[in-house]
Amino acid sequence: MGKYIVKKIASLSLTLIAVSFVVFFLFSVIPGDPAVSKLGTNATPEKVEALREELGLNAPFMVRYFKWLTGIPRGDFGKSYAYSMPVSKLIGGKLMINGTLSLMAILIVVGISVPVGVYTAKHTGGLLDKIITVINQVFMAFPPFLLGLILTFVFGMVLKLFSPGAYVGYDVSFARFFGYLICPAIALALPKTAMCIKLLRTNILEEAKKDYAKTAYSKGNNTTGLLYKYVLKNAIMPTITFVGMVFADMIASGIVIEQTFGIPGLGRSLLSAISVRDYPVVEAIVMLIAFGIVIVSALTDVIHAIVDPQVREE
Repeated sequence: MGKYIVKKIASLSLTLIAVSFVVFFLFSVIPGDPAVSKLGTNATPEKVEALREELGLNAPFMVRYFKWLTGIPRGDFGKSYAYSMPVSKLIGGKLMINGTLSLMAILIVVGISVPVGVYTAKHTGGLLDKIITVINQVFMAFPPFLLGLILTFVFGMVLKLFSPGAYVGYDVSFARFFGYLICPAIALALPKTAMCIKLLRTNILEEAKKDYAKTAYSKGNNTTGLLYKYVLKNAIMPTITFVGMVFADMIASGIVIEQTFGIPGLGRSLLSAISVRDYPVVEAIVMLIAFGIVIVSALTDVIHAIVDPQVREE
């Protein structure tokens, strides 16, 4: 298992280096001059050139890239063009917001989809299974931002359970911060939960039809014993992969939910930085999102290897 994890870490490192190069290269060739954007179009060429020199924009591409790359492990993403302050200080507090939101959402997905998926598979064809199937279809059709608007209207404006837009930072009150993120997390999680329930239910029913399951049943295993001892272990593998993909997607798609609920997370900083060509901030946020996605992907593979030893042998 240790050898498998070492290989994953090596693969993870190479992937992140490749992503970092692509990100830095793309923002280096995008039309537009950050110096002109900061000084304005009326600035003299001398002032623009002086600012470019100060920001290090006149250095060769590879020099700038390696300086930026070697700073990342230390948490140094450079200095913001727009605010003249370290990028890590500018966006550091927002990582807590996005990380908490994504973690809450994925816990909702797993906490609901696994028991409900198992129940619907075990009671397939029943009345409750049919009702849950219809509800699933409805939630799968709703994008998270639309669910966010519905939840804001129902729980915020009608039931008055929270004040829309009245975000409270975790440094002020963690309880109120956590409470404000409940509705955004639900909006982010419900469509994926519906998909996960359907996937797990389908996988369990397919596994139950295979020869090994029929053989185990013929040897005296009851339906419950067959499900939990044999079928579920094999059926859960594709679900683990899907949950990993969902978690990775949430890290990026949470940016939309931020705008819906007025949460000052990475999404707001990203949009603001793009509008003023503050490329160090944009690069840092893109790299953090990529890092989160790659980490989740690697953890998914490790969980696969733990559940099924054949994976790490392959």
